[in-house]
Amino acid sequence: MSYESLTISDHEVALPVISSSVAAGSAHGCRFCNAPLKHTFVDLGVSPLCQSWLSREELNHMEPAYPLHAFVCAECLLVQVNEYVSGEKIFGGEYAYFSSYSDSWLAHAKRYAEMITQRLGLDATSQVVEIASNDGYLLQNFVRAGIPALGIEPAENCAEVARGKGVETRCKFFGVRTATELKEQGIRADLLVGNNVLAHVPDLNDFVAGLKVLLAEDGVNTMEFPHLMRLVELNQFDTIYQEHYSYLSLLAVQRIFAFHGLTIFDVEELPTHGGSLRIYARHTENAAREVTPAVEEVLERERAAGLERLETYTGFAQKVMATKRKLLRFLLDAKDAGKTVVAYGAPGKGATLLNYCGIREDFIDYTVDRNPYKQGRFMPGARIPVFAPEKIAETRPDYVLILPWNLRDEIMEQLSVIRSWGGQFVIPIPEVQVV
Repeated sequence: MSYESLTISDHEVALPVISSSVAAGSAHGCRFCNAPLKHTFVDLGVSPLCQSWLSREELNHMEPAYPLHAFVCAECLLVQVNEYVSGEKIFGGEYAYFSSYSDSWLAHAKRYAEMITQRLGLDATSQVVEIASNDGYLLQNFVRAGIPALGIEPAENCAEVARGKGVETRCKFFGVRTATELKEQGIRADLLVGNNVLAHVPDLNDFVAGLKVLLAEDGVNTMEFPHLMRLVELNQFDTIYQEHYSYLSLLAVQRIFAFHGLTIFDVEELPTHGGSLRIYARHTENAAREVTPAVEEVLERERAAGLERLETYTGFAQKVMATKRKLLRFLLDAKDAGKTVVAYGAPGKGATLLNYCGIREDFIDYTVDRNPYKQGRFMPGARIPVFAPEKIAETRPDYVLILPWNLRDEIMEQLSVIRSWGGQFVIPIPEVQVV
């Protein structure tokens, strides 16, 4: 394998060059180290973009679908899907996901803002910057506390909602160029936040190099992302979709950040999104913040879970296929018994689950969602209609399949009324559970 020079920000590095003759696996090299991708993590067939909601008029039109084949890099163990659709096309313009429609996520953001303000001693002289700030769900907490906050958000419709909450928001994609522009304008982040964005980045090297540029000398970067270890343990295959380019372990992220001059000095395990990590990073050359024992503790648990062994990744697909069969068996039995089944939620993970399992209106009558943008539209691929949540009380179904299973407690509380007619909840992941 040969190497070529790559300049990122102000440092030059060497990444492996992939020969055009490599054809054993993915047509692309690893998005971090550029090694050939030969090993399958899981192949979920083909699927449309999970946020490409259809209007009734579009039901008679062709719907583009793309291979949903996740690979694991044998060199750096980064799990990833190929970039068939650019981030600009997926996240630019209008985007259907608004963070503020989840009460539990808003509460999570508020707790974080209070915690990190105290931990770092943030005040009116500090600068907070959030990348992929969505509708201002997090930064509104800093604004209310009188702490200067700036959002970087590529989707104009989300950015506009954030501005309505008093959150200054620049509609841009983040990388070295944007970070350099902000730095030249005198903006350096004392706290640089990125929640559930790292997995959405096609060019990881440019993105993490941008973090290095924008972070103040004594600044702290925190990132939250779904934890690959939990994905494997709990069979969370439906979190794989085109909008998620990478699936992250601390082992992989530590390697990527170190490569770009950032040291992860602390980490927390979170219950959000089925199990996430929150990492704390600083400039490597600024060793004032010592690395806590928590970092090695999580790394050791990942090693014990087999995340340094290739066979752990290549054996995942069998678990996925077993879950598909169990869900279809439940739905077949329910329909044969004359039961009505509907769904709650229209998340990206729901699109993956329904399309991989081949579930349409023959199994599920409809789904509901609190997001008005999705109501009156149809799920991508599966084309199941989306209504407002009140529809469930009107039709009184026997079963409600919770597609955003990571919010199961919140949803079951919101829909406790279904017990009045004997309705039951169905949780599909890690395997079918009737509650």
